Amino acid sequence: MMYPWQADDWNRLQQLREHWPHALLLHGQAGIGKLRFAQHLAQGLLCEAQLPNGEPCGACAACNWFVQGNHPDYRIVVPEALAAEAGLANAAAADEKADKADADDAKKTRTPSKEIKIEQVRALLDFCGVGSHRGGARVVVLAPAEALNVAASNALLKTLEEPPAGVVFLLVSARIDRLLPTIISRCRQWPMTAPTPEVATPWLAAQGVADAAALLAEAGGAPLTALALASDENRTLRDWTLKQLAAGPGCDAFACAEALQKLPVPLVLGWLQRWLYDLLAQRTAGAPRYFPQAAAALDRCAAQADATAFARFIKTVTRQRAVENHPLNARLVFEELFIGYRDLFA
Repeated sequence: MMYPWQADDWNRLQQLREHWPHALLLHGQAGIGKLRFAQHLAQGLLCEAQLPNGEPCGACAACNWFVQGNHPDYRIVVPEALAAEAGLANAAAADEKADKADADDAKKTRTPSKEIKIEQVRALLDFCGVGSHRGGARVVVLAPAEALNVAASNALLKTLEEPPAGVVFLLVSARIDRLLPTIISRCRQWPMTAPTPEVATPWLAAQGVADAAALLAEAGGAPLTALALASDENRTLRDWTLKQLAAGPGCDAFACAEALQKLPVPLVLGWLQRWLYDLLAQRTAGAPRYFPQAAAALDRCAAQADATAFARFIKTVTRQRAVENHPLNARLVFEELFIGYRDLFA
């Protein structure tokens, strides 16, 4: 099933039915449901009822196999770290087969990879080289495409350059800028529309999310991200951190480093970047995007911050973002960042 805000994208996509591309790149903001849309599209392509609107019938043998996760003409490729998510159990099994060369003890101890590896792409070549079991299309969903490592990207590129007959690739990406230009050029690009607050807020409320409007704003308008924030175990720490940032020159950098040191660096950097974005927006346009409920504090901080120091600090945070996944000492990273933030008001 698709999300309610994806109906327009689905209807527009049906224009491609008569001349379906061998590779479709679905890209857009993270947290708007692109992967589910791609899965729904894959089911529609494999459905044997062939309904006029392209929707899967949900009753034929192909749809039943797809729902059960064992359609012989369908493959989904995701990083190991995402394979355990609901609905991707078969992807986890596929990844396990792709890694069969690894020793059993290494499998038990190593951290699940966040990359799509070349072994996974090579496994697709075997799939593409076999004819369709049902005489129709074969469909591959690859998400997120930016998780492809260099070797996997090059292997996929060779396949896209000489696409096998009857195989449709559906690539999903939230960071199209991280893809090889040559991969992008061999796909039909399809930008996915982010939902309006008028559509997303009622949907979140229907999921039992309290204060849906504020969480949707903090998530940048992405309803699935907002839904995750609602149940985030770090929500208390996030709210405490925002109060520290709202204190401006009174921000206790060492207390922040102490309290946040066990959290992933990318998570805290995301909070800080969104706050800085709103500070800049408040200073220039007077309209915060992520934390509208903190408009008064943002206005006060924006008036106190030094413009030159602010520009330098944004560059510092951006550089830190580039190495956020490296094995750094989180406490030292946070101390440096929050001291830098407090110095904006010196």
